[in-house]
Amino acid sequence: MARKTPGINTGSMADISFLLLTFFLLTSSISTEQGIHRRLPPPKKDTEKTIVDINKRNVLNVMVNFNDAVWVNGQEILLTQLKDKAVEFLENPTNSNTLPEKEIIQIDNMGEYPVSKGVISLTNDQSTTYNMYVQVQNELEKAVNELRDKVSLNYFGKKFDNLDTASRKAIQKAVPMNISEAPPIDYSKTE
Repeated sequence: MARKTPGINTGSMADISFLLLTFFLLTSSISTEQGIHRRLPPPKKDTEKTIVDINKRNVLNVMVNFNDAVWVNGQEILLTQLKDKAVEFLENPTNSNTLPEKEIIQIDNMGEYPVSKGVISLTNDQSTTYNMYVQVQNELEKAVNELRDKVSLNYFGKKFDNLDTASRKAIQKAVPMNISEAPPIDYSKTE
């Protein structure tokens, strides 16, 4: 007669496995991808037609063509020059007539501050590589962050990232991230 093999009680092992799984789910972090932070305009109603009159001096046209070449106001530049061009445009340190106008605005915690009316208009070709697109976005964001740090150090003695919430909001009003993105076009057919 054959002997019966004794069974192993796995009830407590299932409980331990469940506890370990729960522990790892609660203590581990799931990395989520960060997007590009841009404030989108509110959706337009079908009946609403807005005509905006923008002074040409208040717009910095940045275009990236199908060869991943960067053009600023019709002039080809290196990607490494884009941040400095954007900083000079938004800051307008000499109040030049060719750079954006400034509007004096009352800002909490800062008082009256001359805010640039400058807008950076970004247009890409349909064939622009994703890598170049992200690099251009990064350079433009670096420009705004550099200006925010400069104003923040001047008014609060700290970099923008180290400010409290109220001070951060004040700096964001003083140096807004005015980057407008047009739908991609096919430059290879227009050149």
